[in-house]
Amino acid sequence: MTTRMRIVEEARGWIGTPYIHQAMLKGVGCDCLGLVRGVWQALYGQPPEMPPPYTPDWAEAGGVETLRDAALRHLVPVPEGRIRAGDVLLFRWRVHVPAKHLAIAAGEDAAVSMIHAHDGGCVCEVPLSDWWRRHLAYAFAFPGVIDD
Repeated sequence: MTTRMRIVEEARGWIGTPYIHQAMLKGVGCDCLGLVRGVWQALYGQPPEMPPPYTPDWAEAGGVETLRDAALRHLVPVPEGRIRAGDVLLFRWRVHVPAKHLAIAAGEDAAVSMIHAHDGGCVCEVPLSDWWRRHLAYAFAFPGVIDD
């Protein structure tokens, strides 16, 4: 069992980690999937599953909800509008395009921020602005999470 604050603390520990496509090493490099997998590993001892190699345009090229399907195998769906600290957020850039970006919620209700790794930058915490909310496709909770 883990708490929501433990998830957020672990994710915040990745802040400043440079963006490196397909990487998953705190302080060295990660992409958005590597961040979520790295937090999972810190909480549960090992990452959930090894993703296949993927290119930056994998979602557009494949058209399949690969991230959503993997999340359904390992995480617990969160009802729309019920985001809580520690939840995993999946975003899609355009309607009818599979979700391809991940973040971890770091607050609740009106004060929600998110921690994510973005191309050309590093892991950072930003507000879950209206723009991000419009692109939110799915939300999931880590398994066995208890409230603080």
